[in-house]
Amino acid sequence: MTEFIEIPVIRLGDRPDAKIATEFRAAYGTTGFGYIEDHGVDPALVEGVFDASHRFHALPLAEKMAIAVDHTHRGYIPINTSTDVNSTIADVTKPNQSASFMMMREDAAADPDVYLSGPNRWPDLPGFRETLEAYTAAMSGLGLRLMKIALQAAEIADFSALDAFGAPTTWLRLLHYPPQPQASPDDLYGSAPHTDFGCLTLLAQDDVGGLQVKTPGGAWVDVPKRPGSFVVNVGDMLHRMSNGRLLSTPHRVINRSGRERYSCPFFYDPHVNTVIEPLPGTGSPRFPPLLFADFLRGELEAAYDAHKPTQG
Repeated sequence: MTEFIEIPVIRLGDRPDAKIATEFRAAYGTTGFGYIEDHGVDPALVEGVFDASHRFHALPLAEKMAIAVDHTHRGYIPINTSTDVNSTIADVTKPNQSASFMMMREDAAADPDVYLSGPNRWPDLPGFRETLEAYTAAMSGLGLRLMKIALQAAEIADFSALDAFGAPTTWLRLLHYPPQPQASPDDLYGSAPHTDFGCLTLLAQDDVGGLQVKTPGGAWVDVPKRPGSFVVNVGDMLHRMSNGRLLSTPHRVINRSGRERYSCPFFYDPHVNTVIEPLPGTGSPRFPPLLFADFLRGELEAAYDAHKPTQG
């Protein structure tokens, strides 16, 4: 595989998707990460979601714990309650040094036939819900465009796979990373080495730094903030759908900056009841089919205290 030393930049704008797809294939066939510029999302929306994150994380712990994450994966995730034990990149034994608020698709009620369905758990903060819902709508539109470009990049002519995104699985996570001591253990992470398990991750981050991407040769490349851009990476499900043509690349966060770090990843995935398998046109299948909901259940139950099965 090709070694890399920096993250490529792709500009969207009003350029034809087919032309962008050529650049997308080059970036995500070798690096798995890219900066996406001229994406059309209002900068004021991005600023608004960071402001909402700062206000939420500044709340007293008791108020955040009142909406602690539940089995639908919505709400507050306290520090030291998630551990990437399924990571194949590192032997992870310590919980992630981050706290977050998780918003998913807003459902009127939980549907027993749809894993992770349900209403969101909102804090009592003026304008918070409205800001996050507006941001989610904008990012969902961008996610759909990028998925179409990704399919073209993987040389998939049939766009019927996009039907699974008619009611997508979306996750907006407001992350807060307290500064880690300079002398903290090497195996203590803000976010332990992992690959993302969905299709696309669209990350807005502040200027504190700490995100790193692993190269095929085992080096770690910094991914600093690039003003006006999102850091976008491919996850495990899109890697499988593309039959390995688009890469799901390991990454981690270590915050030894001495400053508070905030980031807002948005995950854009198909409906949980989608069967994930290599799509036609990508060659002989390298991966067996799987139900996305089953995969998610295994990942969440392994990593999060709130999802661990109760003992009868």
